[in-house]
Amino acid sequence: MPHLTRRKVLKSGAAALIALPGVVPNCALAANKLTFASWGGSYGEQTQEFWIKPFTAETGIEVEYVLGPELAKMKAQVTSKNVLWDVVDGLAYPAEKEGLLEPIDYKVVDPNRFLVNAPSFAVPTGGYTGGIAYDPSRSPAPAKDFAQFWDVEDFPGRRGLRSRVSETLEMALLADGVAPAKLYPLDVERGFRALDSIKPHVRKWFAATAEGVSLLQTKEVEYTYTYGSRVAAAKDAGVSIEFSRDQCITSVQYFCVLKGSPHKEAAMRFLEFVSRPGPAAKWINKLGVVASPPVIKGVDELLDPGVRRFTPDPASSKHVFTDDGFWAEHFVELDKRFKEWILA
Repeated sequence: MPHLTRRKVLKSGAAALIALPGVVPNCALAANKLTFASWGGSYGEQTQEFWIKPFTAETGIEVEYVLGPELAKMKAQVTSKNVLWDVVDGLAYPAEKEGLLEPIDYKVVDPNRFLVNAPSFAVPTGGYTGGIAYDPSRSPAPAKDFAQFWDVEDFPGRRGLRSRVSETLEMALLADGVAPAKLYPLDVERGFRALDSIKPHVRKWFAATAEGVSLLQTKEVEYTYTYGSRVAAAKDAGVSIEFSRDQCITSVQYFCVLKGSPHKEAAMRFLEFVSRPGPAAKWINKLGVVASPPVIKGVDELLDPGVRRFTPDPASSKHVFTDDGFWAEHFVELDKRFKEWILA
């Protein structure tokens, strides 16, 4: 065998291995799996049922579901070049600021699917909407928008607000007359002046999301800022509570791909699947209530009757989507100032 070289031996050996029944090379196996870091509870259960299982059934790509996305862990994986997570639920803007994300492959994911501006490094999948909640038995003619929330003469009563600057500063500026379309970049000084006027009427600045509803239940406040999903659950449990759809603030949820993902192609295919209107609508229908406007085109037409009880109209000129890019740059400094302002 005078012409048999090491290259030929390796080549023929690999060909023979592939030819064996049931034997798949590692590169093919790698293309048929990915790891998704997300959250637990009912959210995680529905994510697995309506996104992961049908995605695997269609593509054959297995998805390992792991809990607890953290920016520090994302950074450690990327810097050590030992990336364990492929797709991450949330943290897109701070992760991009640290240079931790792959750009979205728009040959795979159609950017025209979305009702919001999609960044180049993440895919919008949903959102959560905050607004004014009240007890209709105690406030029969309630405040419905943020200007009225700030108007304690015509709409008297104690207020509850989050002890977090994001969304609260937007509320203050909207109440002060800033047009939603011209909200960003936020006029910080004007916002703090508007907060000065409401501060004496705030019964509690709360950190835990659940407190927004409980403050109304215990009759500590007449109005509070909280989230449509929380109000829906409380109302279904028999609590006397309503949620104004007249003016709301929606924060968008994103999925992103970690830089150096060993299964990047499979990850992009997963993002393409979750950004289809069908799977997104099934997820919302199972939840039973849409508490934020859909961010994917075509979802609204697929929703079951009755699930839109607390959904603001995404086309309303009074509704606001938060600018995650602004908060990625300014959250730390402004939240520190805000917490110091609360204590002053």
